[in-house]
Order: sequence, then C-alpha cells, then structure tokens
Amino acid sequence: MVANPGNIWMGVEYFCYDTGDLWKASDQKITGLAISELDKIGIIDKSDVLDSTVIRVPRSHPAYLGTFGRFNEIRAYTDTLSNLFLLGRNGMHRYNNQDHSMLTAMVAVDNILANSPDKSNLWSVNTEMEYLESTT
Repeated sequence: MVANPGNIWMGVEYFCYDTGDLWKASDQKITGLAISELDKIGIIDKSDVLDSTVIRVPRSHPAYLGTFGRFNEIRAYTDTLSNLFLLGRNGMHRYNNQDHSMLTAMVAVDNILANSPDKSNLWSVNTEMEYLESTT
C-alpha cells in the first residue's frame, strides 16, 4: 500500500455516533488525536508521520442482504490476489469484535512474513462456537 518499502501504512479506527463530537471534528483534529495516541503508547514517533487520511463510514457494521449469499465467490477471487488481505469487519464483511479484527491483522502479518499465499487461516478467525472473552 506504500511505494517506499521503508514506510508503513497504519489504520486507526474510532467508533462513534454520526451525531457526536468526534464524528463532527475536523479531519485535522481526528488525525492529531490518532497520531497523539499512537505516539503516547509508543507505537510511533509522531515526527515520523508523513501523511494521513480520514474516512468517515456511517453504519459501518456489515449488512447481510442482497447477494450476500454469493460472498464466497468474491472471497475466492480476492484470495487469488497475493498482495490483498481482507481484514476485520469491513474487509471480511463479517461481524468480528475488536479482538477478532486485530487477530486477523496479526495473522495477515504472519502470512506476509512467511510469504504464504494461503489465506484460509484468516478466514478461520472467529469461526469457533465458543466466545473468547471472559468477564473475570
């Protein structure tokens, strides 16, 4: 996703109501918040940020209507694209909680590092019948 292999692309998601302050904030303010938070927890050095984009997605949960029954055809096609990894809720068009969404990203990184073209392990995240989180 980046032309220079010395750079990385990073996505940050914030969930909010389209009537809330965060939704209504300027792109610059949202970008500043994300950069500040990532810098504060030590993931990035804010002085290294080269660019940013803000995309607001209303009603971002996947909807299972229309031709959703043919989703496997789309998955079969996109799985043939070696440099495309569908991740998280919107990428996989599947309801994943935040933990599962992050796990799909981690599995994708493992696949990339292993130069593995098989993406079936991505699609096996969140298919178990037992819910993984505990309340303790």
